[in-house]
Amino acid sequence: MDEAIDLMNEIAPEHLEVVTEDPMALLEKIKHAGAIFLGENTPEPIGDYIAGPNHTLPTGGTAKFYSPLSVENFLKKSSIIMMSKQGMQEIGEQCAMIAHTEGLTAHEESVRIRLKR
Repeated sequence: MDEAIDLMNEIAPEHLEVVTEDPMALLEKIKHAGAIFLGENTPEPIGDYIAGPNHTLPTGGTAKFYSPLSVENFLKKSSIIMMSKQGMQEIGEQCAMIAHTEGLTAHEESVRIRLKR
């Protein structure tokens, strides 16, 4: 069974039916599947038409790095970042070094100016 689960996680299927005596016991080992149907009474069409999850699923093995479409895909999000002067003094040099390494001189300078203050 472990070998089958390893193979399934490698394939990362769009749909996965787990028909075993105790499908819940295997659930924690399943890492990459778009939709997981547990037990002999849960065929794939139940999820497609009746049970309620979105039927827009990651295909072609993309379940390794993407999830089924959900309401979150339609929400706009922003990242909010705030650094204290002390925080800048503690990690600014490393940030400037990364910017320098990437060749982003304006980014590097924007950090170095703040470090001089």
